Amino acid sequence: MSAGGKRKAGRGGLGGGSRGGGGRGEAAMVPQAEFESYYGRPIIKAPVWKTPDVPLYLFLGGMAGGSALLAEGAAMTGRPGLEKVARLAAAGGAMGGTVFLVHDLGRPERFLNMLRVLKPTSALSVGTYILSAFASASGGAAALEVTGWFPRLKRLLGMGAAVSGPPLATYTAALFANTAVPIWHEGHRELPFVFGGSGAAAAGGVGMLLAPSAEHAPAARMALVGGTVELVASEVMERRLATQFPLSLAEPYHEGKGGRFMTTAKRLTVAAHVLNLLGIRWPWLRRLAGATYVAGSVTTRFGIFEGGLASANDPKYTVVPQKARAARKAAERKQTSPTIG
Repeated sequence: MSAGGKRKAGRGGLGGGSRGGGGRGEAAMVPQAEFESYYGRPIIKAPVWKTPDVPLYLFLGGMAGGSALLAEGAAMTGRPGLEKVARLAAAGGAMGGTVFLVHDLGRPERFLNMLRVLKPTSALSVGTYILSAFASASGGAAALEVTGWFPRLKRLLGMGAAVSGPPLATYTAALFANTAVPIWHEGHRELPFVFGGSGAAAAGGVGMLLAPSAEHAPAARMALVGGTVELVASEVMERRLATQFPLSLAEPYHEGKGGRFMTTAKRLTVAAHVLNLLGIRWPWLRRLAGATYVAGSVTTRFGIFEGGLASANDPKYTVVPQKARAARKAAERKQTSPTIG
């Protein structure tokens, strides 16, 4: 049990029981222990990350990473309008994400200080280098796209952005899972797929919203696949969190502010899928679908963020999983220990 927790026994008291007459044996009267923190205070310290800075940084990083991939796909298939939109979205997302990250850090020099040393064991340190490399490559490619200069260099920079795009879209999942926040830490298996799928849906949505209608097809496919991955990964994560522990660890994704955001995000993504498929017959609907994908992706990031804060502030989400893990480890040791005699 965490140092901040305490145990409460029932009225029967520890070891309280009653004896039946005539050798009828004992009936255990000790109730199941309940766990809470002193004075109801949180056991762990919730992240001091700012809102909306961090959720918007998550969204812009995912959208930018997906857009870099979409831009290269458009370049290879001869869709200049979609390529231009995607390259500008990748560069704009990287620039905007950096602004929100620096604002959350408080002082610009803190961001620069993180570039002094690369720590492979730190998701934030690695992510800072990924963001810096991506921003340089995508920004250069976007500038050359606008000016029309050095097309070969533009493609080279664009390919560099495309390579670093997926890590940019998903490293924040590792950053969240590496904290002590219960539902982020326990959701480490699915969070990269949630973030990556959400980023792809947003990138496809931006392409559908701003690119010429005749070039929508790759963006529509990316949004459809990304949104589906996001929905499936979110459902798998929430079901596992709801069944793996004695209490539903997925409650913060279903209740309160986090629950409202997550429910809205899922509805928006499903609605975007419907509009996307209807857009095969009525192409004008794909622009509406694109805006809906973007809205769903933004809302997902706020839902994950707010749900995590709620789980950090409620002691039960820290103590009960700890007890469950300890019980599983004890059972495993008992099964593997040699039998004497």
